[in-house]
Amino acid sequence: MPDDSGKRSNVYRLSGVGFEFGGAVIGFTLIGYWVGSHYEKQQAGVLIGAGLGIVGGGYNLIRQALAETKRAANEQKAHRDKDDPDSRNAP
Repeated sequence: MPDDSGKRSNVYRLSGVGFEFGGAVIGFTLIGYWVGSHYEKQQAGVLIGAGLGIVGGGYNLIRQALAETKRAANEQKAHRDKDDPDSRNAP
């Protein structure tokens, strides 16, 4: 049976990024709701909070996606170099 633990960890890591995005949106929306209700501006608070959550969560999502892409490319290059030592000098 082939070892697919690396694939599983990637799936868990990437699904975690989605949960972090959702958590940021929900968390900031709730904070916006609380601040908006405190100042009697619930709609504005919710919209501002949701906007901040989307921006912050989106930034984190993009940052982690780029890091994962770079990690996968390095892993693929290391695997290719291990299989073909002559390809180390190739671009």
